[in-house]
Amino acid sequence: MPANLFQPLPDARSGECFDDLLERPGCRIERIVSHGQASPPGFWYDQAWDEWVLLLSGSAVLRLEPQAEAVALQPGDHLLIPAGVRHRVEATAAGQPTVWLAVHCGAAATPVWPRESPAARPEQQGNPLP
Repeated sequence: MPANLFQPLPDARSGECFDDLLERPGCRIERIVSHGQASPPGFWYDQAWDEWVLLLSGSAVLRLEPQAEAVALQPGDHLLIPAGVRHRVEATAAGQPTVWLAVHCGAAATPVWPRESPAARPEQQGNPLP
């Protein structure tokens, strides 16, 4: 039975929503829905696997180290974030949902965590700046 990335779309105004669409050894595909969220001050993702992101709707601004300039994303833009590259979400659209498709690749891309608690995921913990 086919599924649709946009229907139903969860209400992410009170917090980002993470939905795993497919998991296989070394590969995880997830839909992320944001609505005005950004990474907390000092928070950086630092993952042991590659992540390819595609912005489907809304807008976002990412910052990747060591780049000085932030990267603005519009629908259709995609970006590979290599393993070990610290990155953060500077902003997402506040007036509409921002829908991402994220493909996590590599041996560490399919960690085990409680399904009911996305905040417990290792990539949600991040490493604060020194």
